[in-house]
Amino acid sequence: MMSKRTALAIPFKELSLKDVPLVGGKNAALGEMLGALVKRGVNVPDGFATTAHAYRIFLKRAKLDREIPHILEGLDTKNLADLARRGRAVREAILAAELPVELVRAIRDGYRKLERKYGGETDVAVRSSATAEDLPGASFAGQQETYLNIRGAERIAEATKKCIASLFTDRAISYRVDKKFSHFDAALSVGIQKMVRSDLASSGVIFTIDTETGFEDAVIVTGSWGLGEMVVQGKVVPDEFTVWKPGLARNLRAVIGRNLGGKNVKLVYASSKSRGMGGTRTVPVSSRDRERFCLTETETLTLARWAVTIEEHFSKLHKRKQPMDIEWAKDGKTKELFIVQARPETVRSLEGKRVYREYRMEGKGKLLTKGIAVGTKIGAGKARVLASAKKITAFKPGEVLVTSITDPDWEPIMKIASAIVTDKGGRTSHAAIVSRELGIPCVVGTENATSTLKTGQMVTVDCSSGDEGRVYAGKIPFAVKEHHLARIRKPKVNVAVNIGTPDEAFKYHYLPVHGVGLGRLEFIIASHIGIHPLALLEYPKLAREAKRDPVVRKLVAKIAAATPGYRNKSEFYVDELAEGVAKIAAAFWPHEVIIRFSDFKTNEYRALTGGDRYEPAEENPMLGWRGASRYYHPAFERAFGLEVKALRRVREKFGLTNVVPMVPFCRTPEEGRRVLAAMAKYGLKRGKTTPRLGKSRDDINPLKIYVMCEIPSNVLRAGEFLDIFDGMSIGSNDLTQLILGLDRDAGALAHIGNEKDGAVKKMIAEIIAECRKRKKYIGICGQAPSDYPDFAIFLAKQKIGSISLNPDAVMPFLMRK
Repeated sequence: MMSKRTALAIPFKELSLKDVPLVGGKNAALGEMLGALVKRGVNVPDGFATTAHAYRIFLKRAKLDREIPHILEGLDTKNLADLARRGRAVREAILAAELPVELVRAIRDGYRKLERKYGGETDVAVRSSATAEDLPGASFAGQQETYLNIRGAERIAEATKKCIASLFTDRAISYRVDKKFSHFDAALSVGIQKMVRSDLASSGVIFTIDTETGFEDAVIVTGSWGLGEMVVQGKVVPDEFTVWKPGLARNLRAVIGRNLGGKNVKLVYASSKSRGMGGTRTVPVSSRDRERFCLTETETLTLARWAVTIEEHFSKLHKRKQPMDIEWAKDGKTKELFIVQARPETVRSLEGKRVYREYRMEGKGKLLTKGIAVGTKIGAGKARVLASAKKITAFKPGEVLVTSITDPDWEPIMKIASAIVTDKGGRTSHAAIVSRELGIPCVVGTENATSTLKTGQMVTVDCSSGDEGRVYAGKIPFAVKEHHLARIRKPKVNVAVNIGTPDEAFKYHYLPVHGVGLGRLEFIIASHIGIHPLALLEYPKLAREAKRDPVVRKLVAKIAAATPGYRNKSEFYVDELAEGVAKIAAAFWPHEVIIRFSDFKTNEYRALTGGDRYEPAEENPMLGWRGASRYYHPAFERAFGLEVKALRRVREKFGLTNVVPMVPFCRTPEEGRRVLAAMAKYGLKRGKTTPRLGKSRDDINPLKIYVMCEIPSNVLRAGEFLDIFDGMSIGSNDLTQLILGLDRDAGALAHIGNEKDGAVKKMIAEIIAECRKRKKYIGICGQAPSDYPDFAIFLAKQKIGSISLNPDAVMPFLMRK
């Protein structure tokens, strides 16, 4: 019996991760999963792999082992024209050579076994697997070619030779030189794998780590309709799902984030009767499919569980935590899900975690375009708009690459770009993957960058502000701060962080804080929803009115455009709030995350779409219908109910019981009781426990409800407030202005006083003492402790329970001596 070392082709089921030198990382991983994980419920299509030994025999028989070194001798990869000429010469030499007869026979035998298992002329994918690819420390997976919907042994042999030739594409040659890999130490294996009919369903990519922030407790699932190459190559903006790992481990339905992608085109089989090579074509996606997710919640959870199983298995093999980059596909005929590839994630998993660099804009500019942010950095340079990779010789170091979409042919100039901006693509596109490895900012999926930006125009590319990446005109100054976690002292008081938008949460997960002292719902409402809740609740009524009123017709059209796929428009509001809050809570689990109910004033609610229909025009909104007074009012209670439903979902469905709701601007204890009654009506009752839905059925984390301390009455009647609430958070801005009678926005009055005024400090000292006496939570969520070091010392002396700061103030505060 032939040994593995001398075999020309080996079935996947006989391979393991130890066989990387024989069949490359990609094929070895497939064999590992078939052998170890299929029995644990992970579906993997079968196949076989040609070996590195077969590759070397081919080169030797065809005398390519001597011809290729001769062609590449003295190559300078920075000379792009010479690189292109030599690369083409190598590929032509390979394609002109004949495969060894015994290799063709081995391919035929392997294919016959697949036919016996799956049926005659079964369709396969032919993929390369280089022995130096997909290993920790190396990346640029996908440099070599993939051929889909191939049928027949002769066609597979032909595709195999094309895969071998693709080991010497210009970008692959350049990459090996840059990584100091020998062209001849690496060999090429070719994987022949049964196709999954995802052309009739969907497919995509999974990361077991948030690749933009390094947050390890999330599984990121992306997907689109059709074959997976559209997602891998970044030709569509896919749907994106975020699954919280600790909730998943407790068997909770913890899909805490969903973003609907554009998904405007898909790759499908050219014909159900197609034979041979080139059996795919690109077609438009129907409007119905564009407006719905390509996976159900149950399917998303299944894929996430498999991804965690794969991560745990490969981490055990590597003897360290090993995040994974995984490709999945759904069969449209059988409705089954499959894992078709798995490789180590090679960027975030190799980064050090004791020093963090934070990028922050220090100026403003005209917004030119925006898209999906990749990474968290900022870069600037002159734009270079290129229509195709054939024009890359015009690119100069330090420029910003602007193009429709990238593929590996662009790699020689991507590594010298200051930033990358593309019209198309998502977080798993080629541009995104490469820019992460290179450590440069990238904005993908802008849709209009190539038509908006001009060559020679100075631009700044900002990925520092969350999920949305922005491109501004001009060179805008920015700062880079290094945070050395090893130097941090242990503070005398617990430090928490204030989080505005959910997009910031994963970005700041590394901060050494005890949870979130203030999370604001109004940020989510303004940036992710933008529609007045009552307009969503009354959408059916508005739709009827629209038939006779052109003004209402415009409003209805605007709401419909913002809520695709939602028949019940108010559910959109609940979903967005729940998912936003869940991301914040997940980032800082298990620490307490205090979420303040919406505290928009009437003028701010009026600014939302449809808001002018429901909000009065007040002379002094600061002291008007805001905070608690809205929640039980007949005109707004239903809208408040949506906020309550969202927080209930976060706690009870997702299992994020670290979320503590907080009531703002509550003028009297009597008002507080009415708010608590309204909360109970919609499912959140103080003291209510949430049953653990995992292995244990024990009740956990009784619901606590806090109230803001920002009105003098909150201090003067503190005992009565603490009878009905579980703690207080001092809002020093409002409290200061109401004690001193100041308008905080009036610059002419700024000199009169601030939080350090004796009257303010006296009231703060009183409320801290009262809360401590009652053994209730007491914290502060204003900016004063970071602005005034002596005020922070005062709070510590009063033994306040927690100081919550804005993210940029946390590290400087902790570094104080």
